[in-house]
Amino acid sequence: MKALILAGGLGTRLRSRVSDRPKPLAQVGDRPFLAYQIAQLREQGIREIVLCVSYLADHIQAVFGDGSGWGVHIAYALETTRLGTAGALKNAAPFVDGPFLVLNGDSYLDLDFAALVAFHQESHAEKPRVIGTLASVEAPDVSAYGALALEDNRRIVGFQEKGRMGSGWINAGIYVLEPEFLALIPPEQVISLEKETFPQALAQGYHLLAYPAEGFFVDIGTPVGYAQFQHYMETQRDDHS
Repeated sequence: MKALILAGGLGTRLRSRVSDRPKPLAQVGDRPFLAYQIAQLREQGIREIVLCVSYLADHIQAVFGDGSGWGVHIAYALETTRLGTAGALKNAAPFVDGPFLVLNGDSYLDLDFAALVAFHQESHAEKPRVIGTLASVEAPDVSAYGALALEDNRRIVGFQEKGRMGSGWINAGIYVLEPEFLALIPPEQVISLEKETFPQALAQGYHLLAYPAEGFFVDIGTPVGYAQFQHYMETQRDDHS
């Protein structure tokens, strides 16, 4: 299974800490953030990776090249103009030949990808209208993320905007999607997965499921989240030293 990583964001929330490079290249220890995502995929047997790039794409290509130095194969889906998260996936459609993984390039989740994929494939086999599965984590305060509205703790029935206080399940930025999902996205338009395409899929009678994950999760797109991930990786290194 191929993994598409959305790595084209401007990183405006993190600009105070990372101003000279695209957000996926934010330094964490001795390597850029994106290297940790690639290592996580590689260690779980996923070696075909497509980087959806736009802002300072040449910086990312200069670091990762064709992926051979990182133990994977990397292709690039380059946006000549920024297209949003869904538009970036549509732009990468020529690389998709079956169900595929998607990772947000500014978040990290300690996740068993094989378990997520198996959950999705079993659900899709049982109900072919299941067009995607979103990894989700329970958060004590969903106000900074927006929450998933769930039915039976599994089927997503809505997406609640940021600002609502309290605990709940949030989108953790890792998905398994069926190739027909891409048909829902118009080409060469600025489209958001979270605000437009996911709700549109529900409106058209497709099913989206939430896969509950319990591993460490962080959005590195803010200075606080960036510091949290740095601390997490330092403790991981200490634990394995």
